[in-house]
Amino acid sequence: MAPGSSTRRRASSRAHTPWALGAPAALGALLLVVPLVGLLLRAPWSGLPRILSTPEVADALRLSLLSATLATGISLVLGVPLAWVLARSELPGLRLLRALVTLPLVLPPVVGGVALLLVLGRNGLVGQHLDAGLGITIPLTTAAVVIAETFVAMPFLVVAVKGAPRSADRGYDEAAATLGASRLTVFRRVTLPLIRPALVAGGVLCWARALGEFGATVTFAGNLQGTTRTMPLAVYLAMETDPDAALALSLVLLVVSVVVLFALRGRWIGSGGTV
Repeated sequence: MAPGSSTRRRASSRAHTPWALGAPAALGALLLVVPLVGLLLRAPWSGLPRILSTPEVADALRLSLLSATLATGISLVLGVPLAWVLARSELPGLRLLRALVTLPLVLPPVVGGVALLLVLGRNGLVGQHLDAGLGITIPLTTAAVVIAETFVAMPFLVVAVKGAPRSADRGYDEAAATLGASRLTVFRRVTLPLIRPALVAGGVLCWARALGEFGATVTFAGNLQGTTRTMPLAVYLAMETDPDAALALSLVLLVVSVVVLFALRGRWIGSGGTV
């Protein structure tokens, strides 16, 4: 038997897809792709500049970009050290802490909003003391939006980053320590550069998740124009009063999602990559 014919048969068998797998795969692809195509076809392209420049839409865009950026900044400041602790520390109860930190990934966002309200609301465990002692009320403010988005989005950053310190070669850390570097200096000068790709990917994913947050935001922060009404909330409200505005804002969120996918393609969806 010629080697070439055997190779061709193997390639042909790999290229052939059984109908029992191909049919549901095609239906699944249609289910995911057709609604997005419908959004593109029905989008009010000619009136898009006018719609995006209206005060309501402009306020939602501005607030969404601002709150998502602030939430990502807070997540980086708090989440990167947390990811390092989860990856490198040997503290007791670390397994339970890992489970609790990743819980918001599977928790319905509206439940997260209720939890935040019970803690930081005017009658909450902490919020009542802030209100009575300092006159600080968090719900129905832009700060509440940032807190809600941070609560939902930071676990994505932690999950994306925590694997990098665990897999990084600790020999570099040990070499720096033998040269007299403190543990904080080792983290800043050695560990952070080593985990930079994971840090960038986690930061982008965190920002995108914060930008699209709805349930926790509307439950904890409310839906006030210019103060707490982000783009997802504006889409929901506009569907009843101004469908064109809802389509325009949905299109903006779709474009952001596509940009995020391209930014993460090498780490998350590249050839042979895993999520």
